[in-house]
Amino acid sequence: MKKIVLLMLGLAISLMACGSPQVQNEAGELRTIKLPMGYIPNIQYAPFYVAVEKGYFAEEGIAIEFDYSFETDGMKLVGAGELPFTVASGEQVLLARSQGLPNVYVFAWYQQFPISVISAPELNVNEPADLRGKKIGLPGLFGANYIGLEALLFAGGVDPSEVTMDAIGFNQVEAYATGRSDVVVGYAANEPIVLAAQDFALTELRVADYVQLTANGIVTSEMTIANEPELVRGMAHALAKGIADATANPDEAYEIGMKFVENLKDQDKDVQMQVLLTSIEFWQAERIGFSDAQAWENMNDLLVKMALIPEPIELDKAFTNQFVP
Repeated sequence: MKKIVLLMLGLAISLMACGSPQVQNEAGELRTIKLPMGYIPNIQYAPFYVAVEKGYFAEEGIAIEFDYSFETDGMKLVGAGELPFTVASGEQVLLARSQGLPNVYVFAWYQQFPISVISAPELNVNEPADLRGKKIGLPGLFGANYIGLEALLFAGGVDPSEVTMDAIGFNQVEAYATGRSDVVVGYAANEPIVLAAQDFALTELRVADYVQLTANGIVTSEMTIANEPELVRGMAHALAKGIADATANPDEAYEIGMKFVENLKDQDKDVQMQVLLTSIEFWQAERIGFSDAQAWENMNDLLVKMALIPEPIELDKAFTNQFVP
């Protein structure tokens, strides 16, 4: 089976390499694209690092400038036409469009929503319904952790009023390790792995096991699609190759990642490799980059239930698969 998967990945890479127009200017220079990442340098960004290192972006006439600044609001800058792309999750697109921003999701990097709820084994939280009555630590009532928790509660028939949400900041590992919080929400490729490496026992509920939601991907604007479709296509093609390579060869991706994540060589390699391998589980797809319509419907419904948007968003304007290899 592994040989079949690798052959399919090789075929996908070969097909992606064919006929994708470059966006270099007449002098053959690369166009520098500042890309807000939403987080600090991390091995979870391996597909981007691989695509840069192997020249996949350069083949499309693109030079990526990674922007890890927390002050950068990528969605607003893209919606205003100040930047062509940002990395963001599906709910952010729907929230932006509800505020009149013309943002469009054009490439699904994550195929599954990467949030988990972690709990002490003695609490016997084995399914979402078991969260009823629990005090749950999460960074705050915002972002993917909040969205994922609410989705899990709804999947288990639990009203949010039946739990206590404790805003603890981005301190889930410390809160769980010290006993301040017996239940915390975090990224499946982060907090559960770090806690397990420190020999803490835990039970993990992955949101993706109960509901399909649109997760992280590449977001652009209606203006960029209309004016520079080949730039959008080039971005999608390069990242698709990076994902395919990182998935097929995690060891190589890790070595490349060390060139981009300054302190990676000083961290526990076993832990960081597990972070990468767990992340790969969320990237895998029959068609890399493809957005699932049902995942968008589910996210639309969820945001309405959470009263984060007043009514469902027109999904045919919120996402497209036309640029997916």
